[in-house]
Amino acid sequence: MCRSIKTLRPPVLPEEATEEEIRAAALQYVRKVSGFRAPAAHNREVFDRAVEAVARATAELLDGLEVRGSLRGSLRG
Repeated sequence: MCRSIKTLRPPVLPEEATEEEIRAAALQYVRKVSGFRAPAAHNREVFDRAVEAVARATAELLDGLEVRGSLRGSLRG
């Protein structure tokens, strides 16, 4: 797995993950899966759509997670 993707939930991250952190993780994931660090022009649109889809899914996941022992019910809410 891509080791440069960091865990984005408490207690690993002391506060909520920012949109920038979520997008960076999504970009790393899409790079790893596609095998492209920077896609060619003819693949740019599909690459960018994949990054946005993964970022949305990640934000949804973090919004829905409940961490035991956390003072907050959900992580981003």
